[in-house]
Amino acid sequence: MMYALATASEPLAALMRCPSQSCSHESPIPNPGSQMSDLQLVLTTAPDPLVAEAIARALVEAQLAACVSLLPGVTSVYRWQGEVETTREVQLLIKTRASTLPALMSEITRLHPYALPELVAIPIESGLPAYLDWVRFGSTPPVRSA
Repeated sequence: MMYALATASEPLAALMRCPSQSCSHESPIPNPGSQMSDLQLVLTTAPDPLVAEAIARALVEAQLAACVSLLPGVTSVYRWQGEVETTREVQLLIKTRASTLPALMSEITRLHPYALPELVAIPIESGLPAYLDWVRFGSTPPVRSA
């Protein structure tokens, strides 16, 4: 996996250039300093790393999420159809905008093999401002013309 690292000579904003020629804003980070509560951390699980990565890639490629962290080796204990179950899963931590939640949840439900996937959204109240701005920028789906 390749990571782009900001240095003193190349600030974070320089790494986040708008990929489209149609961008109208000068800054690569829209709405700097806006409220943190417009961001959400969405939790879901997947049965294995392949399914987890497929879901993560689909969300990031569609710009429904800026980043999805995969935490393998999670053990879930839950009641399903009257029985207590224990299952090894992959936890997905999805960083996104609140405004994309309906589309994001719809896409996860469409891609997910579980009949009832875990989908929980938690408001992000605080964090490194530059990172939160990056999440905003990365989870803004392109506007499609009719």
